[in-house]
Amino acid sequence: VGRSNPYARLVDCLRASWLSGKTRPMEYRKEQLEALGRFLEERKEDILKALHEDLCKPPFEAEISEIALTKNEINNALNNLQHWMKDESVSKNLATQFDSAFIRKDPYGVVLIIGVYNLPINTILVPLVGAIAAGNRAAKREQPDTIAVVTGDHEMTSKLLENRLDYIFFTGSTHVGKIIMAAAAEHLTPLTLELGGKSPCYVDKCCDFQNAANRIVWGKFFNAGQNCTAPDYVICTIETQERLMPCLRQAIREFYGTNPQDSPDFARMINDKHFQRVRALLECGRVVMGGETDERDRYIAPTVLADVKEWEPVMQEEIFGPILPIITVQDLDEAIRFINCRERPLAIYAFSRNYKVVNQVLACTSSGGFCGNDTLMQLSLINLPFGGIGYSGFGKYHGKLSFDTFTNLRGCLSRCIGFESINTIRYPPYNDPLQITQVTCSAEVILHATPI
Repeated sequence: VGRSNPYARLVDCLRASWLSGKTRPMEYRKEQLEALGRFLEERKEDILKALHEDLCKPPFEAEISEIALTKNEINNALNNLQHWMKDESVSKNLATQFDSAFIRKDPYGVVLIIGVYNLPINTILVPLVGAIAAGNRAAKREQPDTIAVVTGDHEMTSKLLENRLDYIFFTGSTHVGKIIMAAAAEHLTPLTLELGGKSPCYVDKCCDFQNAANRIVWGKFFNAGQNCTAPDYVICTIETQERLMPCLRQAIREFYGTNPQDSPDFARMINDKHFQRVRALLECGRVVMGGETDERDRYIAPTVLADVKEWEPVMQEEIFGPILPIITVQDLDEAIRFINCRERPLAIYAFSRNYKVVNQVLACTSSGGFCGNDTLMQLSLINLPFGGIGYSGFGKYHGKLSFDTFTNLRGCLSRCIGFESINTIRYPPYNDPLQITQVTCSAEVILHATPI
């Protein structure tokens, strides 16, 4: 990258600091993690206030999704870092019995973390916990030679991506994920893409409908639907829809009152562009509850759509807003076929009193994650991997997997300099017809040729 790139010097500074070995000792990593924890504790009220002023996030939702989940990651890393960092011994063959074979947990180097607006603290700091724990330097979209914070628009991101980085972690849309991946290919930079998609929610005829409605409404309208793991649409039979509909209405009324615009617990769309995009989706299907909007307030009411067709715009893109379409099918098998005919989502949800039904949805579909009889709660378990598959992304993190994501598993073999007689069978000249047999047997390899 030429010196005209505004971030070349920043990346060089981070790389020089990493090459110095400063970040590798466990004590240093713990100090950085502890400092991050103190920052969240000391500035919690400022963070919650800023999230409410900038994004209209209800403080309770912000504290759960932004502060608490991040602190859990920090505490988990601090409690387990020593174990995670240890070399991992592996089994050996006959030829290496006197040697040392192990996996060294090396940091990648300088990593770039790009977050997203809907969960700005979580999507930046949770990966950062993994990057610090693994011993990396991080630039994220404080010390300037340790963690560099960069803010700006897509042009800034493009300039950052021109630099040679050692790992890229991106959270955002599939469209932008493709751009990030193309930029990473220029330098063959490994990366994780945490994207989104249309996460379906199957509701079975055998169900506690009010409980299901409560959990669906909470998961769908949390942060006004601006959540990549929100249930994007409900899929069920017509009979199930008729039983579910009044329960959804009751849950919305109990959670947000008769006028959700007055509720302190219901967020707003992030900006005018996304307000206009989501409002246009109200033209799809039939509005059976909600549908009210206020452009000046960027308010879109919690809305449920019925009679939605699969070719309508609301079913062609991730909604990322407070609109819940209902797609009707004949039975469970058709619901599974409908799900499987589309790109694999970040999450799939299934509700039923019959666990065979829940397990059938799990067994017959593919997604980044799954939750039976609830929504979003899979994110609360720090030991469950989080990430997508296919168009919803690739790579997993949370808990130890955050450490693993930013770690190069370095295969290492340290041999004894003596016992040279053991090695002679592998050296030229290859004039002994039994030589290949001796070598393969000493390495415990069995070769078998099958005639064509």
